Amino acid sequence: RSGDYQNFLKRNTLICSMSAVGHCGDNAACEGFFGMLKRERVNRRKYRTLDIAKADIFNYIERFHNPRMRRRLAKSDLEFSAFLETSVETG
Repeated sequence: RSGDYQNFLKRNTLICSMSAVGHCGDNAACEGFFGMLKRERVNRRKYRTLDIAKADIFNYIERFHNPRMRRRLAKSDLEFSAFLETSVETG
C-alpha cells in the first residue's frame, strides 16, 4: 500500500509531506487548516464534479479563510502577503 501511494505521488509530481522523526508538530498548521476546511466546508457539501469542488474550495480559502487569518494576525495586505511567502519558503 505504501509503495502504491509513493508511486501515485511520483506519477502526479506530488511531494509527500511528513514530519521529521521526533517532530510531531511539523505539520500542525497544515493539519489544522485541512481539518478546518473539511469540517467547515467539504463535509457539509456534495460536489457533482471535481471542477465544482475546486471552485468551491478556492472560494472558501479566498473569501473566508484568508480574510479571517488577516484579521487574526492584524496585518495589512502587504504584510500578510510577505508572511505567506516566508511561511511557504521555509515550510
